[in-house]
Amino acid sequence: MSAFGSSLTVIAATVSDPGAGGASASDLGIAGAIAGFAIIVLLLGGLGHRGGLVPTLTWFEGFSERVSGQPAWAALPCGLAIISLISAVFGLYWDVSMHIDQGRDTSVWGNPGHFFILGGLYGIFASGFFAICLGREERADRPGPTAIRIGRDWYAPLGGVLMLFTGGFSLIAFPLDDFWHRLFGQDVTLWGPTHLMLIGGAVMTLLGIAVIQAEVVRAMKAAGVMHLEMAWVRHLRVVWLPGGLLVGMSTFQGEFDFGVPQFQLIFHPMLIMLAAGFTLVIARIWLGRGAMFGAVAFFIIMRGGLALLIHDSLGESLAHFPLYIVEALCVEAAAMLVAVKQRPLAFGALAGALIGTVGLAAEWGWSHVWMPLPWPAEILPETIGLGLAMAISAALLGAWVGARLDDDIPYDRSLRPVALLASLAIFAMLAFPLFTSSRTDIRASVALTNAQPGPQRTVNATITLSPRDAAENATWLTATAWQGGGRLVVDRLARVSEGVYRTTRAIPVHGKWKAMVRLHKGNAISALPIYAPRDTAIPVAGVAAPARSERRFYSDKELLQREAKTQEGWITNAAYGTVLAIALLLIALLAWGIHRVAVTAGRGRDTPLPEWAREPEPAPAPPPLDADLPEWARRRPEPLARGEEPSAGEEPQREHESVR
Repeated sequence: MSAFGSSLTVIAATVSDPGAGGASASDLGIAGAIAGFAIIVLLLGGLGHRGGLVPTLTWFEGFSERVSGQPAWAALPCGLAIISLISAVFGLYWDVSMHIDQGRDTSVWGNPGHFFILGGLYGIFASGFFAICLGREERADRPGPTAIRIGRDWYAPLGGVLMLFTGGFSLIAFPLDDFWHRLFGQDVTLWGPTHLMLIGGAVMTLLGIAVIQAEVVRAMKAAGVMHLEMAWVRHLRVVWLPGGLLVGMSTFQGEFDFGVPQFQLIFHPMLIMLAAGFTLVIARIWLGRGAMFGAVAFFIIMRGGLALLIHDSLGESLAHFPLYIVEALCVEAAAMLVAVKQRPLAFGALAGALIGTVGLAAEWGWSHVWMPLPWPAEILPETIGLGLAMAISAALLGAWVGARLDDDIPYDRSLRPVALLASLAIFAMLAFPLFTSSRTDIRASVALTNAQPGPQRTVNATITLSPRDAAENATWLTATAWQGGGRLVVDRLARVSEGVYRTTRAIPVHGKWKAMVRLHKGNAISALPIYAPRDTAIPVAGVAAPARSERRFYSDKELLQREAKTQEGWITNAAYGTVLAIALLLIALLAWGIHRVAVTAGRGRDTPLPEWAREPEPAPAPPPLDADLPEWARRRPEPLARGEEPSAGEEPQREHESVR
């Protein structure tokens, strides 16, 4: 059989027998039924509303307008998206912490975090769909010149279209993730391609919300009814939207926040600079002075609340997080030196330079205060170079987005090539550290002493490396134990003498725990097994933990991702290429949408007053009771008293006229 034919056989086998990768047939059947029912409900609700057949959405439409002061095509989808994103981010951090502490899922429905993620992503998709269904030409509240025409009297807000696609992008990651696990095993990493689709789609939804908010502000200004918008809605736009974007951009740092990154540590400062430069510059240009501080406050409250809820209440591992406070101060300092709206590119460049120096230094210090893996001096040169370049590139890209969203900034063609170059620089910098190696030539003598004997055995370890200088100037050298049913253990080893290191806390070596020594030096990430259980589902043999042993280091991925499977090269390339192509198409769609917001600015200034903003017409006065009578019969004199003569010009009252 040819190599191609054997590869197809492998794919067919994984679909029929997932083993430790992928969901069971019953789980897939239940998930398919739920998805089908959810789509039917969505179509009935949206299309039924447009056809006047389903009144439910009409009630929500009116309610959202009353409580927000915005038209329903913006108020309803944005409100639903906010609730959905909060649900999704809570489910994500709960799901990740459970994988770190418990291992792979027993089933799709065995992880409660999945329900919050799926519900949140479905809500995002529904938000975009409802936004599209609410735009009507006959109501004279078309969402301005940015609207996308779907039918004769059907205009969809641009932000709603973007939200629909970003939500759909995240939703399709779930079935693709199951297929991915069947092909490549359970990749227990946040940065799996389909995992990044799920997270990235939710994050980019916030840009869709930003676009629809820019549309509604322009529509309300054009109609002269901006005063109708409720104060709490304005505060949400200024505080929640950039704060939510900061939370979303920071989810990519998740593995570093927990302390089990599977990629080079240089990614951590780079990702913080990316989130800070992009988000805070957008907030300052589009939303004005002080928006960054509200965003940072929202971020700290949100992430602190998640940490308390998941770690203290639900008993899972703690996710640490950066602060972004100094970075916000840097952006405000740049705004004092450069006119923000007149020179957005110069402002972005200066803000990025300050973030990449002063802000980076502040986060460096914070990493030594609270982060599980502080940034050592060994990565200082890379951090300074890549961190500064990333902050400037992200800030320039943020300046382009902020200027496009702000209706008061004239359209400037020079922003586009700068944003394109900044985007290419960001992708190049993120791709560079992805290339890693491993040191399999290092060996070690492992001596274990019991801290607690018995079935719940924990040990203290002394590691003697060969060669002795193998860990000199290492980025990290840790003893890590995870997926044992308890909280993650990340212990930075203490140096005893040259080449000799010792744990500072007890390491569990029983049950489902997987304990190892992890070494990151240069671009090489290697690991030494201490203990691992036998796993028949993969299948893989166990690793015992005797009092003394001689072992060699392996590839870090080989130990952290025991379930991973290797496929033919063309299968791997096709799978990664497909995910990359879908992601690039969505990014291109978002870029087009943000660009469209700017090129249509200033059009449609004569927009008629929309229906939702009109004052109610005064009720007509009720007609008199005799309005249906002819003129001559409407005003009749009082009956004459007996014997009284009628006055001149007045006819006498006749008896038969007394009855109407």
